[in-house]
Amino acid sequence: MKRFEYSRADTPIQAATSASPKEAAFIAGGTNLLDLMKYEIETPIKLVDVTRLELEQIEPTADGGLRIGTLVTNSDLAAHPDIVANYPVLSRAILAGATGQLRNKATTGGNFLQRTRCYYFYQTDSPCNKREPGTGCPAINGENRTLAILGTSEACIAQHPSDMAVAMRLLDAKIETVKTDGSTRTIPIKDFYCLPKDTPHIENVLESGELITHVVLPAPIKGIHTYDKVRDRASYAFALVSCAAVIDVDDSGKLTTIRLAFGGIGTEPWRNEKVEALLTDTDGNTDVIRQAADLLLKEAKGNGQNDFKIPLTRRLLKQVIQRALAGEGA
Repeated sequence: MKRFEYSRADTPIQAATSASPKEAAFIAGGTNLLDLMKYEIETPIKLVDVTRLELEQIEPTADGGLRIGTLVTNSDLAAHPDIVANYPVLSRAILAGATGQLRNKATTGGNFLQRTRCYYFYQTDSPCNKREPGTGCPAINGENRTLAILGTSEACIAQHPSDMAVAMRLLDAKIETVKTDGSTRTIPIKDFYCLPKDTPHIENVLESGELITHVVLPAPIKGIHTYDKVRDRASYAFALVSCAAVIDVDDSGKLTTIRLAFGGIGTEPWRNEKVEALLTDTDGNTDVIRQAADLLLKEAKGNGQNDFKIPLTRRLLKQVIQRALAGEGA
C-alpha cells in the first residue's frame, strides 16, 4: 500500500477543507475504499476520517419526511422504526445487500459512492477507462455477464452496484453536501450520478472535497413497497437485475401509484418516469406491461454475455406489477 497522510475532522467544514486536494479522500466505514486502496486502484495521498462528526441522527422534517445523517450505518438505517414503517422498500433494499458485518460498518453517505465491481476495473493490469481514462474498455468484448445494458457508452459498460441507492432513487431522495468554501447545496438524486459517455471516470457531480452530510427523504408514499433482487446466489451477491417498487391499486384494480427503479442493469440506479406514466391508471394487463417493458428497454444494449438481462428485466417487471395487482408484497 502506498503511503498517505491521515487526519481526523471535527466539523463538516473542517473535513471538506482538509480533503480539498484532488487526491484526498474521506473515510468512514471504509468497506469499499480500503479494498480499492489495497489493490492500488485508488491511491489517495490523504485520508480524512469523518467518523467523529455529529452526523449519526435520523430526524423528521417539517413536511413529514426524514433527514438522515451521512454516518448512519446501513444496519441502523434498515432497522430504524420510521424506515421500517414508512419506507420499507429502503429497508428491504439495504438488507438485500452485503453481510451483516459490512452493513454494521457501511455508512449511508458512503453507499452512494460505491464503485463498480466490473472485473476489469479491479484487474489493475488490464485497460479500463474508469480507472485510467483513455485506455479502453475490454469489457465490451470480454467478460461482461454482470455489466450494464442501459446508460452505457463506447467507453464503459460498468454497472452501478448499490442496492440502497436504487431505493433512494425510487423515493426521490435529496443529497445535502458541504463544499470546501463552507457553502452547502442540495442535489436531487436524479441529478447526482453521471452517465459514462466519454468520461466514465467522472461518476457523480461532487466537487473535490465536497462532503455528503445528509440524505433527505420526502413524505412516505402510499402503496405496496417491494424490493426484488435477482442474483446468482441467495445472499451476499450483487444484483443481476433488481427492482424497487411502490405500487398502489384502487378498488377497481387500476394502478393509481406506480414507481419503479432498477439496479444491476444501469450505469447508475435506473428509473424511467415515462414507464411509470404509461402504467398509471391502467389495469396492468399483459399488453400494457409489454409496452412498458419495451419503453424501459428501448435503449438497452447487451454485449454478449449480458444479453440475458433484457428478457430477465421484462419478466421481473411483469412479476412485480402482477403481484401488486394481486395485493401481494415481496
